[in-house]
Amino acid sequence: MIDAVSEARAKLRQRTDRPLRRVFADPPMVLAILRSDAFRQQARELGERLGMSVQSVVEEAGAHFGEMSATHNQRIIERWTRLGHWMLRGYDVLIDEEGLAGLRQLDDQHSLVFLIAHRSYLDEWVVPPALTRFGIGAPFGVAGANLNFFPLGTVARRTGIVHIRRATSDAPVYRFALRTFIGHLVSTRANLIWSIEGGRSRTGKLRPPRLGLLNYVVEAAQHVDAEVQLVPVSIIYDQLPGNEVELMTSEARGQSKSPENAKWFVGYLAGLRRRLGRVYVDFGEPIALKARLAEMTVADPSGAHRVERVALEVCHRINVATPVTPTAVVCIALLAADRALTLDEILATVSPLADYLTARGSSTAGAANLTDRATLRRATQELVRSGVLTSHSAGTSTVWVVGSRQHLVAAMYRNTAIHTLVLRAITELVLVSVEDATGETPFDAAAEALRMRDLLKFEFFFAPRREFLDDLRAELRLIDSAVALDDADASVTSDQAKAYVASMTWVLAHLVLRPFIDAYAIVAYQLAEIGEVATFDEERFVAHCLLVGHQWALRRRVASEESTSAEMFRTALRLARSRDLLDRATPDVGKRRAEFAAEIGAVQRNIERVSRLVAGPDRRS
Repeated sequence: MIDAVSEARAKLRQRTDRPLRRVFADPPMVLAILRSDAFRQQARELGERLGMSVQSVVEEAGAHFGEMSATHNQRIIERWTRLGHWMLRGYDVLIDEEGLAGLRQLDDQHSLVFLIAHRSYLDEWVVPPALTRFGIGAPFGVAGANLNFFPLGTVARRTGIVHIRRATSDAPVYRFALRTFIGHLVSTRANLIWSIEGGRSRTGKLRPPRLGLLNYVVEAAQHVDAEVQLVPVSIIYDQLPGNEVELMTSEARGQSKSPENAKWFVGYLAGLRRRLGRVYVDFGEPIALKARLAEMTVADPSGAHRVERVALEVCHRINVATPVTPTAVVCIALLAADRALTLDEILATVSPLADYLTARGSSTAGAANLTDRATLRRATQELVRSGVLTSHSAGTSTVWVVGSRQHLVAAMYRNTAIHTLVLRAITELVLVSVEDATGETPFDAAAEALRMRDLLKFEFFFAPRREFLDDLRAELRLIDSAVALDDADASVTSDQAKAYVASMTWVLAHLVLRPFIDAYAIVAYQLAEIGEVATFDEERFVAHCLLVGHQWALRRRVASEESTSAEMFRTALRLARSRDLLDRATPDVGKRRAEFAAEIGAVQRNIERVSRLVAGPDRRS
């Protein structure tokens, strides 16, 4: 059987467009899978469905196992770690050691699946070495096959990196092999690590979770005795390497992604010379997978969407564990003002935000004091060195401003903190809507908040409906605890709304939501423009939105260039698609597209009303 697999690899190399990598000797894990009775039975069943012989399925799957196989070679790992130390020389790495201590206890009995918020190519040299340094078993990491090039891929697979293909829709045997491979790792209580987003964030906030690998883990977890613990991992960089930032912002502006290869890697290494601040690694509360699945089964025996619900819970816990950095709040202040600010003016914007974070119990990165002048000055100086900000010191005092074509970069750093501010921003928009309510009947603030939640559901991770409304009531009490509020609902009268608004010393809906709503407006108005058009080409539409968005930014129809982002436009189109606005067959689609544009326009106007309440340096009246 094993000889047949080697023979099959040679044949596959001849007939596939992308040759499989040669494997001189199968590691023990691959041999164990190939000899498994369960594997042979499943291969037989798959062959019957595909009209293939069991031998053909086994041979092809075996070739794929060789492509995926990885080992932990201690000598290579030591050199790999030294390379990582050199690459990270521009950073101080701060690890949540208390979280690791608790995970070390779980590691003795369970398989740990570390699901990370993927920020940088450097993540691979930040997290796994930290785990092994604190006594946790070396994980098998899952990475895209785009990074499986010589020499990087060749070395990486000997440090436990499993390279997998991203596009597998037309490769049923490959999917079978991957499911079997992941299941084997779980059954042997191996630790795993991968990005739950399936790739790096281009905007600074979490992207929608990819469910493929998690599906395989969920399936495997139900057939092993030990528990599988899902570990949410937050990774935040004060600043990313410049060449990564350039790559991500160019993609956001619609340019195609450059392929990774040896030449690219040499250039990447050359861009790691600057001082870039700190890396913060924090661990969220683990999820006992089998126990959580059992709870879901009691609540919903059908098991519908259970993997998606688990993934969203992981993402929510990543956000909860993610601290706010000084870099993020400096970018919040300067993007909000959209003009040059002195250090005093930055501090005037940041101080109320710091008070709000304290009241909410949100953590700051490295326990930083966000109202400390030296902390903010250091953050601005580091942003100047990387070109994100420009400083001018010729006058009576130094001022800082977001650099030319750097708004998307500054927004990426700001967005690392945005998860802590979204609920407050929604609350403010609800209140300015309620102010307009007439009569004595209380306005259904809960319904309005849920409408906003639905509008932004593809942009942010929200708590379940009941918890979301509880948080809304808590947010209202945080604004003004003196205003009477019924615990049973979230109804608010016009007079109550006015009292809330009058008590707000600082607001942030325009800081948090305006860039996204402006991007949605570009998409919504262009959809309304095409009306009942018979065909819809997403690529051409996004390219057109990029051109229109640039014009709107020049004409100040949107606040800044940061809303001109292909990724934001695609998220807006996900919302439009969920409302059947992209299908020509939808009844009255032209009318519904116009209504969508009107809905977004109303939110834009409410955001502008909130911005006029600002008492800080960027006050607009």
